[in-house]
Amino acid sequence: MHWIPTALENGKPRYLAIADAIARDIREGHLTDGTRLPPQRKLAERLGIDFTTVSRAYTEARARGHVESHVGRGTFIRGSVVSNAPDMARAGEEDLSMNMPPEPTDPALRRRMQEGLGYVSANLIDLLRYQSTTGSDRDKAAASSWLSMRGMVPSLERVAVTPGAHATMAAILSIITRPGDVVLCEAVTYPGIRNVAGRFGVKLVGVEMDAGGVLPDALEAAIVAHGPKALYLNPTLQNPTTLTIPASRREEIAAVLLRHELTLIEDDAYGFIPTRSPAPIALSAPELTWHIGGLAKCIGAGLRLAYTIAPTPRCAFHLSHAIRALSVMPSPLSSALMTQWIEDGTADSIRRFVRSESAARQTIAAEVLRGFTFRAADNAFNIWLELPAGVTRAEVVARMARRPIGVTPSDAFTVLGKPEEKIRVGLGGSVTRADLREALVFLSNTMAPNTFMG
Repeated sequence: MHWIPTALENGKPRYLAIADAIARDIREGHLTDGTRLPPQRKLAERLGIDFTTVSRAYTEARARGHVESHVGRGTFIRGSVVSNAPDMARAGEEDLSMNMPPEPTDPALRRRMQEGLGYVSANLIDLLRYQSTTGSDRDKAAASSWLSMRGMVPSLERVAVTPGAHATMAAILSIITRPGDVVLCEAVTYPGIRNVAGRFGVKLVGVEMDAGGVLPDALEAAIVAHGPKALYLNPTLQNPTTLTIPASRREEIAAVLLRHELTLIEDDAYGFIPTRSPAPIALSAPELTWHIGGLAKCIGAGLRLAYTIAPTPRCAFHLSHAIRALSVMPSPLSSALMTQWIEDGTADSIRRFVRSESAARQTIAAEVLRGFTFRAADNAFNIWLELPAGVTRAEVVARMARRPIGVTPSDAFTVLGKPEEKIRVGLGGSVTRADLREALVFLSNTMAPNTFMG
C-alpha cells in the first residue's frame, strides 16, 4: 500500500495529525476496510520524520478503533469512521431559559477540547461500567486541583465528584431536611434551588438583601424566627442579580452561621470565572458548609458535573449514599474527559475564554442599553434589567420570544416580596457577538414607549 497522508493539520503534534489523516481518509473513502497501511519505517522515511512518531500515530489510530495490527502481517484499516461533521439537529438544541456561558469559538481551543476525547475513546469500555458513586481517586485528585484555584485544599475524604449542581443540591436536601422544613436563601435567588426545594416539600424563606448580598442582621432574625435547617447562597456573580458578596460581608455571614451552627449550601457556580473572586465562605466555616463547585458555568453544562466539598468525611459518606439513591453516580465518561482537560491544561483555557468572552459581551450590553437601568458585572453571563415605567415584564418576554437570547421574568427568582418589573437577560450560549448586539438593539426598541410595532 502506497498511502501517504496529505495536508497534515498544523498546530498539533505530528502523531495526532497523522492519526487524524487516517480517520479523514477512512471517512472520505480513500482508505477502506482491510486496507494495509505502509510499514511504520517506510512511512517515516516518506514523511521525513522519526519512526517513533509514526509508531505513536498508529497506536493512537488503534486506540480510536480505526486500525488493527497483526505481528508479522502489518497494520490494517478496521471498519469505518463516524462522520465528524457537525450535526445541525444537535446544533439547534439550546435551552435559552438557562443562564449559559459563551461557547468557545477559537479553533485551536476547540481542537484541544476534541483531543481529550481520544483519551475517553481509548478507555471507552471501562468508562461504560457502573463505577464509584462520587468519582475515582484520579478524578477526585483532579477535582482537588481545580478547587485549589478557589483556595480550597480539603482532604480527599471530603471531596466528591457529583452529577451536577442540581443533583447535588437534591442529595444534600435529602440528607439535612424533611418535608415542611425551612431553608433560607436570598430574597431574589437562583430558580434551581426553588425547584429542588419544592420537590422535597421544603419551604424557602427569603432573606432581605442590599447591594452586598443578604444582610447579616436580617439573616440572624430569620434564623431566630424560622429555625431553618440551612442557608443557601450563590455568593459570586449571583444569578440573576450579578452581585458578588464582598469579603467583609462573607465574614459577617460566616460569623452568624457559626453562632447558630447553621448549615450553609454554598453554590459557587461562577466563582471560577472572575480573575479575582472573594474567598468562599466555606473557608470561614468549613465544618458547616457544603461547597458546590459546579462546572456548568465555567466549562459546560453538558458535562453534568460538580466538584463538591462536604463539611466532614462523615457528611461525604452520607452524600455518597444519597447520590447512589438519586442519581447512581456521576457520568464516568464526563468525569474522565474533565480530568483529562484539567491535567493537560485545556480546562483552564476554556475558563479563561469564558472569562474574556463574557467581559466582551458585557461591553456590548453596556453600549446598546446605555440609558437603561440594570445591574451587571464584568464576567457575568447576564444583566438584571429594570424595565422603564409603563413597560411590563410579560410584554417584553413575549416580544423577545423568537430572539436568540434568553429573557426571564423576575417571577422565577423572587422568594421574598412581590416580583418587580425586572428581567434577566442572558448574554451567553451559542449566539454570536453580532447577533447578540442585534437582539439587544431589538430589546432596547421594545422598551421605548410607543415604538414597538409587533
